[in-house]
Order: sequence, then C-alpha cells, then structure tokens
Amino acid sequence: MAWSHLGSCFLFICSLLALVSGSQIQRTSLPIISFDEGYTQLFGDDNLVMYRDGKTVHLSLDERTGSGFASQDLYLHGYFSASIKLPADYTAGVVVAFYMSNGDMFEKNHDEIDFEFLGKIRGKDWRIQTNIYGNGSTSVGREERYSLWFDPSDDFHQYSILWTNSQIIFYVDNIPIREVKRTESMGGDFPSKPMSLYATIWDGSDWATNGGKYRVNYKYAPYVAEFSDFVLHGCAVDPIEQFPRCDHTESSQAIPTGVTPVQRIQMESFRTKLTTYSYCYDRARYKVPPSECVINTKEADRLKNYDPVTFGGGRRHHGKRHHRSRSSRAEVITI
Repeated sequence: MAWSHLGSCFLFICSLLALVSGSQIQRTSLPIISFDEGYTQLFGDDNLVMYRDGKTVHLSLDERTGSGFASQDLYLHGYFSASIKLPADYTAGVVVAFYMSNGDMFEKNHDEIDFEFLGKIRGKDWRIQTNIYGNGSTSVGREERYSLWFDPSDDFHQYSILWTNSQIIFYVDNIPIREVKRTESMGGDFPSKPMSLYATIWDGSDWATNGGKYRVNYKYAPYVAEFSDFVLHGCAVDPIEQFPRCDHTESSQAIPTGVTPVQRIQMESFRTKLTTYSYCYDRARYKVPPSECVINTKEADRLKNYDPVTFGGGRRHHGKRHHRSRSSRAEVITI
C-alpha cells in the first residue's frame, strides 16, 4: 500500500517536471517586454524597485505601505504572464496578487481574473488562489485554492492567464491548473469588458491566513515579491473608444488556444491531488453547483475526504464559519 502511494506520487511529480521542462521552450518564444514598455507604478513610492535594466521588479510591503503596478493599456482578451518569486520565511497575512480588473472604470459592475498568493506561518506552505468575477458578481465567488509541488519562494515560476471570448485558463509553469468555459447560463458573470493587468503586495491580515488568525508581523518586513519575464500579449483597447487594436504577429502562434490532450491529463492529475478548495463542491455555500461547474468525481471524492462538512454537506461543528472581508478582492471562505 505504501509503495503504491509513493509510486503514484513519484509518477505525478515526474510528469509535472516533464511538462515544466517543455514549458521553457514556449516561454522563450513569447515576446517578453521590459517593465517600462508595458507597465507603470500604481502605488508604493520607493517600495517598487527595478533591476536588470528594467527586466525585473521588486514589490515590497512594510509598515508604511505595500506597492503595486498596472499595465499601461487596457486589454480585451489575450495571454498575460509573469515569472514571480514570493517572499520567504514567515509571511502570514501577506497577499501577493497578479490579476486583471476594470474596477477603476466599472465600480459597480467590474470584471476580474485573479491569481492570489496567500502567506503562511513557518512550517506551512504558500497557498495559491484563483478567482473570477464578471459584471460585479462578487456575491457569487468562484474561488479555488491549491497547494503547489514546489516552494514558490525558492525561485521564479511562471504564472499565466489565457482569456478569450469563450474560456479562461490559469497556468503555473505552463501547466493548466484551472479552465473556466463560458456558458450561456453564466450571462454577464463571465468577464467580458476590457481590463488592465495588475500586480500588488498588501496586508491581508483580516482574512489571508487561517481566516485572519495569523496576521502580518512587521518585524519580518520588508516582504519582497519579485516579478520578471513580463508577457502582455493581447488586444489593446482604446480607453475612450473602447475599440480593440489586435497585433497579429508570428508570436501569436506560441499562445495556447486551449488545453492540449497531454495538458488535460496533467491538469486532472494536479487538480485531484493539489486542490484544497473549489466553490463547485462547496455544499455549505451552494446546495446546487453553479451552472458553469463541471463535476469531476475524483476531485469531489478527494475534497469530501479533506473536509466532509464543507464538501459533503454535513453539519458544521466547533464554531467554524464563513468569513468575508469588506474588500471585494478578499472574498474567500475559511476552510
């Protein structure tokens, strides 16, 4: 039994590593830009620092402020990517985000596509969260959370978003970890308006680590997140006319159009082993899964064993409860 378990884990890790090795070819074939070519500082004053001739940016969080940057253009669909190295050691309460949003233009009906990295106490791992909102549907919440097969604070890893009119795919080192297909029943809940790309580091003490139990400890500050290998390859949109200007270049051939058969096997393996939360299986929130959910029995069985109350629909004990931050960017469920 033990050998069988170790063997399956070994095969899983080897298959992931094989696909990661293949991703390096694709990464170099995509147009990588300098920071100044595509981004501008959003906030944080000197907590944003550029290195390597503008090819790498450090964002830091200290007692004074966090920091962040935003794309110079709005985009309607495309492939967006960055290599990120997260802060090490004690990072409880720290949130690093790499995401798309148009909240500054559409305050009450904004769209959003999120990667969020949730800090940790010593001995625990960083958690990665993905989420999407469409047309201000923040009350629904389409969160998923995962463990990773590596320590994201040890080295740079590539995090990518593919956004088209019909689907959204999240990638880690070219491995698709989540696919959201647009359905007619979703209506405006699928992101469909031009968005900017953002990266931020900020204090999420109220919710990010164990529902706010562990807060940012500034004796470990500054917390530094590093960003490099910037890819902004999409249809830029005029902010006034809202008309997309698509640049069809040869490099477009390197952008994925969907999940390949090999990647689908890898994605299923990742999801059935490393997913720790998915709204589609949360019986405490949704008695009936939202219409876009495609139920995978392996995922469902694993999550039900992981947390029978949340994913099995049983009664909740020991005072565990839902937690929602006041910020729309921090709407998660404590598990």
